[in-house]
Amino acid sequence: MRAERTPAAPGPLVQGFAGRGFRVDGVTHEGVLLTPEAASGWDAPALDRLAEADIAPLLALSPAPEFVLLGTGSRLAFPPRPFVAALEARGIGVEAMDSRAAARTWGVLRAEGRWIAAALMPL
Repeated sequence: MRAERTPAAPGPLVQGFAGRGFRVDGVTHEGVLLTPEAASGWDAPALDRLAEADIAPLLALSPAPEFVLLGTGSRLAFPPRPFVAALEARGIGVEAMDSRAAARTWGVLRAEGRWIAAALMPL
């Protein structure tokens, strides 16, 4: 039996961590927004001030993502309820976890071909 590596899904790949941020396709971002198509640096607000407008590029995806992986920094914290409610009203779920876990989960779910988005706050 021969084992073969499953090809990665197209789009940005989180390659590792650098300082307080993430190395994505050779570029380091402290905060980063990820879609299946692109990555961009993100000047993330404080978690308690996070609003729907802060992730507008993720919400502009067509079709809409299944859910948004929200990396909340160096530790898990819960996003503001109005933020979660606004995304749920659009039919988009929110999965919050610490940013390192969210970056790893991004790779696993994209390898499965899932249509998701991620907002990773600095570590």
